[in-house]
Amino acid sequence: MPDFRDLKGSLTGGGPLIGYADSTVSSGACVATVAGIQITVRAVAGLTVAVGDKLLIQRIGSTYWATSVAAAAPAVPPPTPVVAEGRPDTGDPAPAPKPTVKTGSLVCSPVATASYRDGKWRTDIGPVSDADTFQGRYAGSAYGRNTGCAFYGSKPRSLSGATVTKATIRVRRLTAGDFAARTATLRLVTQSTRPAGAPTLNETTTGPSLAVNATTNAFVIPNSWAQALVDGTRGGLAISISADSPYIRLAGRGSWSAAWTLTIYWRRSS
Repeated sequence: MPDFRDLKGSLTGGGPLIGYADSTVSSGACVATVAGIQITVRAVAGLTVAVGDKLLIQRIGSTYWATSVAAAAPAVPPPTPVVAEGRPDTGDPAPAPKPTVKTGSLVCSPVATASYRDGKWRTDIGPVSDADTFQGRYAGSAYGRNTGCAFYGSKPRSLSGATVTKATIRVRRLTAGDFAARTATLRLVTQSTRPAGAPTLNETTTGPSLAVNATTNAFVIPNSWAQALVDGTRGGLAISISADSPYIRLAGRGSWSAAWTLTIYWRRSS
């Protein structure tokens, strides 16, 4: 192997040289290849060299010194391929976003409660628009049958466009007739406020069965009835039968502040 003294002319230059170790350090020197020429290089104290290491070599006079091992460039991972989000473009239009669904409840107190009998609204049982609501006729009475009504004004229509999911009413039975539990017959009324004449009665369904002084706070009425109130095609509720019995008296606004309170549960998509 040629000594570095035989290669001065080939490795002349003022700056540091780059070489690659062909051996480890032994007796303070190692063999390295510089510019294709293998030479003996002295290693500075404490320098550890492995075969293949890239060395920084400095020529001092006629001696070549390995001053350090050059660190390898950090490995750079290949770039992560960019994957388009969602499904591949097929040329079809994107599906419409799912609608936002809102839900809630609306409490509607009646704007009037009244009882109609013998062609007029009764005034003998309190203020005409706060009166208790009667159904049927008391046995032996010379008067005609009663129709008791609750009118809800415009508040249910504030939900216009919503879908009713449930509806309940609060009613309390007061003293009239016998004390046993009796079942009222509910009717759906066209008017939303008390008319001058008779109320217009429409659909019918079985109402709550209550003994005297009993209360129901959540009697369920048909969703379609509450929907009609929301849509504005109906405006109130009533108790009315085509017979005298059962004779029933349900509290009106003057007897109980919560009388005939209607709660409408709804949902709306947007």
